[in-house]
Amino acid sequence: MLNPRVVKVFKTHLLTITTVLAVILSIIVGISMRFTHEGGYNARTVMYVNFLGDLFLRMIRAIILPLIISSLIAAIAPLDISLSKKIGMRAIIYILATTVFAVILGIVLVLTIKPGGKGIEDASNPGEKTRKASTITDTLLDLIRNVFPPNVVQATLQTYQTTLTAPKDNPNADVNDWIISHNYVDGTNMLGIVAVSIIFAITMSTIRDKVPNLIEVILEFMQVMMKIIQAVIWLTPVGVFFLILAKFMEMDNILDVFEKLGLYLATVSIGIFIQGFIFLPAVYFAFTRKNPLKFIGYMGPAILTALGTSSSLATLPVSLKCVEEKAKIDVRVSRFMLPLGATINMNGTALYEAVAAIFIAQLRQIDLSIGNVIAVCITATCASIGTAGVPQAGLITLVMVLDSIGIPAQDISLIIAIDWIVNRFRACVNILGDAYGAAIIEAISKKELDSLPICETDVKDDSNNNSNQAVTKL
Repeated sequence: MLNPRVVKVFKTHLLTITTVLAVILSIIVGISMRFTHEGGYNARTVMYVNFLGDLFLRMIRAIILPLIISSLIAAIAPLDISLSKKIGMRAIIYILATTVFAVILGIVLVLTIKPGGKGIEDASNPGEKTRKASTITDTLLDLIRNVFPPNVVQATLQTYQTTLTAPKDNPNADVNDWIISHNYVDGTNMLGIVAVSIIFAITMSTIRDKVPNLIEVILEFMQVMMKIIQAVIWLTPVGVFFLILAKFMEMDNILDVFEKLGLYLATVSIGIFIQGFIFLPAVYFAFTRKNPLKFIGYMGPAILTALGTSSSLATLPVSLKCVEEKAKIDVRVSRFMLPLGATINMNGTALYEAVAAIFIAQLRQIDLSIGNVIAVCITATCASIGTAGVPQAGLITLVMVLDSIGIPAQDISLIIAIDWIVNRFRACVNILGDAYGAAIIEAISKKELDSLPICETDVKDDSNNNSNQAVTKL
C-alpha cells in the first residue's frame, strides 16, 4: 500500500511530474525519429504531428484578452486608497519600479550573453531574417499612439503602425523623404487594452462604494477565468509533447538547439539570482538598515513552497505566516501588500518574458530595433502585472510579448521544454519581491501607520482554487 505522504506529494505535483515526463518522452521519441529517418520530414508531416500542439496554443491565445483585462481590473479596482493613499501609492511605485528593473536587467543580460547566438536553421520555417525599414522615432510614436486607441473594440483586433515606402521616382532617397502612411495591421493592441483597463480600474477604485456590484461581477469573472486557465494548463503535458516532437522533426542541428537552450536557462537564472538575491536585498537594506540575509532566512518555508508549487498564490498563506510571525511585519501592511503582490508583482515573470522574447528573436535571426526592445520592455511589464499567479501562466502572457514584436506564438515551442524549471525559479523571486516590498513599505510608512486606527483584516484564502482576496477595513 502506498504511503499517504507519497500520494499527497504526487497529487500536489502531478502537473509538474506529467509535464517533465512529457518533455523527456518527446525528446526520446524525437531523437529516435531523427535517427530512423535520415532524410528528414516534410512540412506536411510536421504539421500533422504539431496539430494538437497548435490547438493548445490556440486555446492559450484565446484566453489572453479576457485574462489581462479581468486581472488588471480585479487587482486595482477593489484597492482601498485610504489605507492610506501614501501607503498605497508607495506600494504601486515599488511594484512598478522593481518590475521595470527586472525587465531591463533581463534585456541587458540577453543582449549581452546572446544565448540565441546566430540563430538556428529551421527546415520548415526559416523565419523572418530582417524587419521593415523604419525609424526609431516612428516606432516610439506608434507605441504612444497605441496606448491611446481611438476604438477599444478595434484595439482587440488591430494595432496601429506607421509604414514607410520609398518614392518610386527616387528609390534611393533618404529615409526621411520616404512616403509616410498610417494603417492598422492584424494583431491585438495590448498596450491600448492594458491602458484602458488600468484607467477603468483606477476610476472604479475612486468610486468603489458606488459600484460594489460591478466590482463583484469583475472579481467573479476573474474566478471563472482562473478556472478556465487551470483547465488549459492541465493540457500542458499533451501540448508540450507534440510541440517539442514537431520541433525535433524540423530542426537541422539538434545539439545546437540544446546548447542554446542551456545558455538561455543560464541567462534567466543569472537574472533571477541578481534580482532576488542582490538587487532586492540591497533595496531592503537601503530602506530598513536591517540584514537582508536574515530576512531571506525568515522566508525559507515560503521559498521552498514556491519551488514546490511554482505558484505565487498557492504560496501566499505560507508567505503571510513567514512575514508576520518571523519577520514581525505589521499585519496592516503585510495583508495589503502580499495579496496585492501575489496578483500583480511578478518580478521573476517580467524578467523571464523579456529574456524569452528576445531569445526567440535571436533564434529566428530577427534584428530588433531599439523601438522593438522598448516594446518588449513595456509589454513584459504589463504582461507580468496581468499574469495569474498559477503554475506556467507566464507562457500565456509570453504570447502577448511576442505579438508586440511580430513573432508568431508558435515559437514558444522553442523554450517550452525547460519552462517547468524556469517557472519555479521565477516563482521564488515573485514571492521574495512581495515580502521585501511589505518590509520596505512598513519601514517608510511608520508615521502613517501610527496615525491609522487598528484595522480588521479579513484574508480569504482558497488555495485549491488558486484565488485569494484581501479585504481591509479601517
